[in-house]
Amino acid sequence: MSDLSRRRFLGTSAGLVTAAALASAAKLGAAAQGDPLNIAVIGPGGMGMNHVRLLAARKDVKITYVCDVDANRLAAAAKHVEQSGGSPKTVKDLRQVLDDKSVEAVWIATPDHWHSPAAILAVSAGKHVYVEKPVSHNIREGRLLLDAARKHNRAVQIGTQSRSSAHDRRAIEIVRSGEIGDVLVAKAWNSQLRSTIGRQQPSDPPANLDFDLWLGPAPERKYQSNLLHGVWRWWYDFGAGDIGNDGVHDIDVARWGLGVTTQPSKVAALGSKFFFDDDQQFPDTQYCVFEWPSGDGKSDGKAGNKRQFIFEQRIWSPYVQEGYENGVAFYGTKGYLLLGHSVGYQVFGPRNKPGEKGTGEADLPAHHQNFLDCVRSGGRPNADIEEGHLSASLVHLANIACRTQRTLHFDPASETIRGDDEAARLVRRMYREGHWAVPKGV
Repeated sequence: MSDLSRRRFLGTSAGLVTAAALASAAKLGAAAQGDPLNIAVIGPGGMGMNHVRLLAARKDVKITYVCDVDANRLAAAAKHVEQSGGSPKTVKDLRQVLDDKSVEAVWIATPDHWHSPAAILAVSAGKHVYVEKPVSHNIREGRLLLDAARKHNRAVQIGTQSRSSAHDRRAIEIVRSGEIGDVLVAKAWNSQLRSTIGRQQPSDPPANLDFDLWLGPAPERKYQSNLLHGVWRWWYDFGAGDIGNDGVHDIDVARWGLGVTTQPSKVAALGSKFFFDDDQQFPDTQYCVFEWPSGDGKSDGKAGNKRQFIFEQRIWSPYVQEGYENGVAFYGTKGYLLLGHSVGYQVFGPRNKPGEKGTGEADLPAHHQNFLDCVRSGGRPNADIEEGHLSASLVHLANIACRTQRTLHFDPASETIRGDDEAARLVRRMYREGHWAVPKGV
C-alpha cells in the first residue's frame, strides 16, 4: 500500500497537525496558570501522534509518559517529546502509567477495543481521561465508563473535536435557535474513497510489536499483517467500521443538533460489502434510520415531538455529497442547514434562499484546552463521556441492525434490545477469559 493510500485509508479525522495548530497550542498553554499538569499519552501512533505534537508544544502540561505496544512508535513519540524539551518515560504496559500517582491525566488513542477498558482503569486510578472516538467498542462498555467517570468524579473528554470548534458551535446555535424552524430530521453521511485491506493469512508478528498486549481483553487470535496499524477498524473484534471511525463525528454533531438526550427507541438499517472484496468485516455501504419518540426520548410520540436521524455511508465514493465529504443536514420546518464538521456550514431558507454561511476547521487545540480547563475546574467537558456514550450507541446499534438485518426495538432506560435474543447479545461482547483489563460488569 502506498503512503498516499495508507493516509486515505487511515483517514485520521483531525488531519495532520499544522504549524498554525502547534502555534495555537503553545499560545493556549502559555495562558494557563499554575504548575504544569503531568500527563501521559497512551497509543502515540496515528491520531495519538497528533496529540503528542500539540501537547509537547504546550507549557501548561508535561508529558511524563508515552506508552505503546509498538517499540517503533514508542521511540518516535519519545523522540518528538525530547526534541521539544521533555524527558518522558517510555513503557509498553499502560498499568505502569496508571500506577504512577503523579500522572494527573491521560490521552488514550489506542484501537477501539481498548478505549473503554483503558479509560475505566484510568478513572478508577484517579486520572482524568481524554479518549478517542468512538468511546466504546460496544454499548455495555460505554455505560460502564460513564458510571465509572461519575463514581470517581473524573473529567472524560471524547475526541469528537467538533464540540469545541467555533464554526460547529455556531451552526448548532442556529439549528437550536429556531431559525430554520422545528428540526424534525437530520441526516449525516460518510462519503469518501477508502482502500482495500486485501486478504492475508496468519503470520508471526514483527519483533517491534507486543501483539499479546495489543490484543488485551479481546478474544485471542493469531496476528496477520492487515490487522494493524489502523486496519483493525474493519474487524469485529477490534473496531466499529468506518461508521465508528469518521462517521461518528457527524453522527455526534447530528445528535447534538437534534437535541436528543437518550438513545433511540427504534433502529432500522441495511448494510454490507458492495465494493470491497477483502478481509473487511464491516459494511462499506450502509443506510441506517433511527427514531426517537421525542427530543428527550420520553414523550408519547405525538406528531411534532418525534425526531428522526438518517446515516448514509459509501466508502467507495471518489466524490463529495452536498458539498461535503463528511457532513450533516438539519431539516427544519422553515429551512435547512448543511454542515461539514471540518469545513463550514450554509443555511437555506424557504425555496432554498441562501442564508448565513461560515467556514472553519476542526479545532483540536481548543478541544485539548477545554479538557484541561475542566481538569482544573472540575467541570464537564464539551464532549463529555455521556455525550460520547450516546453517540457511540448509534454506531453500535446501526452495526447490530446491519449484522442481523432486522429492525431493533431498543429500551434506552435499560440499554437493552427487546424481542431479539441474537441482537441483544451484541450489546455486549466476548472477552478474553481472566484478562486483567476486562471491565467489571460486562
